[in-house]
Amino acid sequence: MPKYRVLGCSDNGISECVSAIRNGGVIVFPTDTIYGIGCDPYSDSAVERIFKIKGRDEKKPLPVLAYSLQDAERIVSLGRAGKIFAGKYWPGALTIVAPLIDKKISRRVTASINSLAVRVPANSCTLSLLKQCKYLVGTSANLSGGKSSNSAQGVMRSGLDGFDILLDGGSVGGVESTIVDMTGAQPRILREGAIKSSEVLRLIAQV
Repeated sequence: MPKYRVLGCSDNGISECVSAIRNGGVIVFPTDTIYGIGCDPYSDSAVERIFKIKGRDEKKPLPVLAYSLQDAERIVSLGRAGKIFAGKYWPGALTIVAPLIDKKISRRVTASINSLAVRVPANSCTLSLLKQCKYLVGTSANLSGGKSSNSAQGVMRSGLDGFDILLDGGSVGGVESTIVDMTGAQPRILREGAIKSSEVLRLIAQV
């Protein structure tokens, strides 16, 4: 039997997740795209747990979810183009890779590089968490190389285990976020997801 607890997206469920995160815990939670697994990005030991739970290569950096554009700007330098993209798509399914500002974030999160992938999700349950935590590691809740889940039941069936709480927020979009790299001279699409590349390219042409 799994050792994690399953909670709903109630005030009590959110409070218990916040408490777990602040105490170095790892939780699985819904976003607007897929279910994510996360922890306090400043906790080196909690981040290490996520790599072990997923069986993920520690050379691969992890994304971070932020509560707001203003919070995101405290940890990365979005620049002019990044702010335009964030203004159009946040909260939403766009992840922006930008130069890292906050050096206190665990180096395991960034895989010791000087950039960070950041997103503000459009999910009320996740935003309730982030309102209190500000930041949360937010990578897909699946074993490395496995299929991502769009429901709590999908996570339960996936074989993922070793985390502390599964926050059940019902079914979500099911398509991962689109990733745009803002660290170079021109924005560059790293992954097409919920937002089509053609739409992103039109905005790139404008900036």
